[in-house]
Amino acid sequence: MLTVLQARANGQLGVELDDAFAAALVSFGSGLVIVLAVALALPSGRRGLRALRGGIAARDVTWWMLCGGIAGAFNVVAQTLTVAIVGAALFTVGLVAGQTVGGLVMDRIGYSPAGASAVTVPRAVGAALTLVAVLVALGGDTLARVPWWMLVLPVASGACLSWQQATNGRLQVATRSPIAATVVNFAGGTAVLLCAAIAHAAVAGLPEELPSNPVLYAGGALGVVYIALSAAITPRTGVLVFGLGSVLGLLAGSVLLDVLWPAAAPAPLWQAVLTVAFALAGVIVAARRRGVSPRA
Repeated sequence: MLTVLQARANGQLGVELDDAFAAALVSFGSGLVIVLAVALALPSGRRGLRALRGGIAARDVTWWMLCGGIAGAFNVVAQTLTVAIVGAALFTVGLVAGQTVGGLVMDRIGYSPAGASAVTVPRAVGAALTLVAVLVALGGDTLARVPWWMLVLPVASGACLSWQQATNGRLQVATRSPIAATVVNFAGGTAVLLCAAIAHAAVAGLPEELPSNPVLYAGGALGVVYIALSAAITPRTGVLVFGLGSVLGLLAGSVLLDVLWPAAAPAPLWQAVLTVAFALAGVIVAARRRGVSPRA
């Protein structure tokens, strides 16, 4: 749900700045400042940074473990380009499709820090139900109301997030520090977005003025919380189960947010509610293990 609010704030910031790359840089850069302050203030954070430095020196932390921020940067740019136009719900269902397929692939090939996971019947059925939710959300006149690329970007972003979650989880295992993994994520993403924002400004110029609404600048802080939680939780759940739980929060939060903070072309309320119902069924089925009740 925090991610939905982040996406809506970043999307509106991109519209008001008329510069998606500058808005993404503001979000990621503020997140980097926050997480660095937290890491330096807490003993556990300083230990994590020392472990990160030692892991890099000993080559226990490989270069690809440091690249999770690239996927995060791509996700924030996708938010700033689409959410204020299509609404949080429509963006979210595209994210669902990408995360569902990406989570299955990451777990099946063993890239997840939890190890390889077989594509069991409950996991496959659960993923299929979330894809049904995507099809419901894309029904009606959705494809006629919004440009096709605004539907492709969230799907690609969701696939990238599955890889990011697994990568951050592996880095957390290597450093034994969710804070260190979060610092790396935001540092890498900020560096990529800074280069993109400079290149865009050289062509299109700088934004004329900054919006006065403080809520629009909260994306970085919300991202810090989400990335830290994903790095800490993914090693215990695997990418797919974590992703499906995120899907439920994304969908439920997006329905509420589209009512309270409408976008330019949001999905009808009935369509969004039906989407959440299918996603909830998918989460319950995928998380169930043989001989273990959902309550257990």
